[in-house]
Amino acid sequence: MLKHLATRLRGGRHSGRNGLVRLDLPSTIVPVLGCDAVGVPARYGFRLLGRLPRNGCVFADTDWWWWIVPSGSDQDLMWPLPSHYAKGAYVPAVNPRLIRWPDDNSPYTPPIPLYLNACQLTGTAPLWTVGVGGHA
Repeated sequence: MLKHLATRLRGGRHSGRNGLVRLDLPSTIVPVLGCDAVGVPARYGFRLLGRLPRNGCVFADTDWWWWIVPSGSDQDLMWPLPSHYAKGAYVPAVNPRLIRWPDDNSPYTPPIPLYLNACQLTGTAPLWTVGVGGHA
């Protein structure tokens, strides 16, 4: 029981890479599509969490909330400021903790609903770079 609880409370570990922290997924969850993270300031956390049709693993510290997304979820998207896209789930965080456990064994939050809701919360128009001004 204690081992399971400790696994659920996992957070980040310092990587030594420019002071970034790697978000550690629970050992029972395998990120088959790779692992990146999208962060928003904590003031948007609860609102964003409640608007999404599905949440995967969500981490938080005092200042930021981080959603795990498949690797490459930044391709052809301009994530709105003040959100932050973190390749490899290496984030500029202080002591992030897993605050939301997925309902299944997939760590991922679907990136398109996350993106559209982040745009809406920040008052930013969605912008896809592929097909802009030309043929898709």
